[in-house]
Amino acid sequence: MSIISVENVLVEKDVTTACFRCNLGLCHGACCVEGELGAPLKTEEVAALEDGVELLRDRLPEKNLRYIRRYGCIEVYQGDIYTRTIDGGECVFAIKKGSTTLCAIEEAMLDGVNIARKPLSCRLFPIRVRKKFGLDYLVYEQHYMCRHARKEGTQNGVLLVDFLKDVLEDAYGTSFYNRLKDF
Repeated sequence: MSIISVENVLVEKDVTTACFRCNLGLCHGACCVEGELGAPLKTEEVAALEDGVELLRDRLPEKNLRYIRRYGCIEVYQGDIYTRTIDGGECVFAIKKGSTTLCAIEEAMLDGVNIARKPLSCRLFPIRVRKKFGLDYLVYEQHYMCRHARKEGTQNGVLLVDFLKDVLEDAYGTSFYNRLKDF
């Protein structure tokens, strides 16, 4: 595994070369359902998520609301913070539209509700932010659930960094993104 340094961020080389283009029609939002833990959270995202639950009351299924009332919307595992999942499956913020699972937070934002954005880790997926030498370290996680996205990205020539351009710029700035593209 090769690592590059872009500004003050370490990046796994695969991040710059991978092709990726998510198509919810093929994966049906599996990233909001599969996995043992929810989305990794930054400490500063916790309060906004907890406060935002009330704004999502009319959007979340009753079972999710009951689960949140009983257990909360976040959990701590081995010192790290995550969105809570229902019985180790779907995120408590997951909603169904037909056969596709979506994020209630994102849907509320798209409808104009003044709510904090969904967690950075969700927006960056399948890139995960880890820590190495005290710096953010971007790693590309290749999940089976994203096999269609890899195939579509390859067929259409869409690089992962281009697919996530807006999120990468939000998180690290335009200068970072432009330097990352230089690799």
